[in-house]
Amino acid sequence: MPTTPPEAVRASTALDRLADEYVDLSARLDPYLATSLGVPGHDGEVTDYSPAATAERTEAARTLLARAAEVPDQDAVDTVTRAALTERLGLEIERAEQRLDISAVNNLASPLQSRDILDQMPTDTAEDWQVIAQRMAAMPASLASWVESLHEAAEHGVLSSRRQLLLGAEQARGFAAQDGFFHSFAQDAVGDDAQRAQVTEAASAAARGYLALADQLEALAPRAPERDAVGRDAYALASRTFLGTTIDIDETYAWGIEELRAIVAEQEEVASRINESAGNGGGRSVEAAKRALDSDPARVLHGTDALQAWMQDLSDRAIDELAGTHFDIPEPLRRLECRIAATGSGGIYYTGPSEDLSRPGRMWWDVPHGTTEFRTWLETTTVYHEGVPGHHLQVGIQTMQAATLNRWRALMCWVSGHGEGWALYAERLMEQLGHLSDDGDRLGMLDAQRLRAGRVVLDIGLHCGLPMPEGLAGSAGGAWTYEKAWDFMSAHWGVTEAEQRFELHRYLGWPGQAPSYKIGQRVWEQLRASSAAPARDFHRDALALGSLPLSVLEEALR
Repeated sequence: MPTTPPEAVRASTALDRLADEYVDLSARLDPYLATSLGVPGHDGEVTDYSPAATAERTEAARTLLARAAEVPDQDAVDTVTRAALTERLGLEIERAEQRLDISAVNNLASPLQSRDILDQMPTDTAEDWQVIAQRMAAMPASLASWVESLHEAAEHGVLSSRRQLLLGAEQARGFAAQDGFFHSFAQDAVGDDAQRAQVTEAASAAARGYLALADQLEALAPRAPERDAVGRDAYALASRTFLGTTIDIDETYAWGIEELRAIVAEQEEVASRINESAGNGGGRSVEAAKRALDSDPARVLHGTDALQAWMQDLSDRAIDELAGTHFDIPEPLRRLECRIAATGSGGIYYTGPSEDLSRPGRMWWDVPHGTTEFRTWLETTTVYHEGVPGHHLQVGIQTMQAATLNRWRALMCWVSGHGEGWALYAERLMEQLGHLSDDGDRLGMLDAQRLRAGRVVLDIGLHCGLPMPEGLAGSAGGAWTYEKAWDFMSAHWGVTEAEQRFELHRYLGWPGQAPSYKIGQRVWEQLRASSAAPARDFHRDALALGSLPLSVLEEALR
């Protein structure tokens, strides 16, 4: 569809005004969300996860849909907004009625990880730390409200698996440990002695709240299902949640298997060139090529300071080289901060800029405890995924669209298949643009693509009870089990044992999310192939739409 130029200001419609009001209401009802979006006024507050508060948020979504039905579309932007609101909020209500989100316990995206919001709060002044202390001191009440909802959901037979509850308890105790997040975080406080003492006590209170949560999760574990797999029906809903479209589960599983085979073959071609150059006699062995790259001192970074500096330099160069040539990159987005996170869980992620752009977009590397060496060949593609042209360009442009679209489209509409699919698409695009011409960096990109294709196979196969594929490395055939999934990952995931264990537990506790990357990439590539527009125009128009359910994106670009 034709889009309004980013610099133009579109007249607000009745539907826009309803969507804008919903952003403010959502920020009030969920202070953690407010901080994440950069909406001011709520940073000292915590989110209430009790059944009553959860019901209030669900009712707000119902009310918005009902009020939206009473106003007509005034332009094409309204048409897309209505389709996205109907799909996203409809799913939110459907999941809330089944208590699925409030009962979810996993290692990456549940109220258990609410401490992550502290990473997005300013820490420069004594006043900043006063607000942080206020929030940390209230965290036990927030966690207790979630426990109330967990018990209420359990009374209706809705619980995460026993494994997820016990892992959640372990993670909560890790946050609260003497060498854990809260005690380390408090040591960075600024201010006079009295204020630093206040921050330390607030951090201790938050830690005690996490210890109490761990006890509650362990107490619920005997009531939880032993089985990790959620089953085909539940999986279909989960997949739709993360994609914004419905997939054919069997076709997608078969496609994932063939995609994995193709990437392995492509990796072996690159590996053969690396091994020939190294003279190691490795032939087409990917493992031999990785060893050759790991032994190259020029590709190794020592310490997190060197890692952060390398990330920042590579990100800055990518922005400089892509701006005005292959992409339209607005001036405010030419700043991306690369940071080292503090929990040690091992994740790499992006957080978007605040609504007023005063807080820049940030790429975070949560380095596992004890990890001191980093391979640039393996992670060059990660910087492009999280930065430009990946999440930073995509989310940043979306955030800047409030005047062109509306605040809900700009700030709150996020679909994993759209966003993560774009970031994987961006990795392949950087190869096409010549930024991964080095075979080592290209092998690293293919390693990331291989992992994402393997996720499609493992996640769908295990949760939906499909047979393991024949003739693939690491596949024993027959039914998927925890142990067989581990062996499959060992053959295809190029990560450390700790990272692999974290990843496997993530898939088991967050069904449908991990495949959304590769499935979303597939849709983006199909959309690009079917477009007659030049690449730069296609990317500009597509990103100006913001994150959308994939079904809505396809219709909007048609």
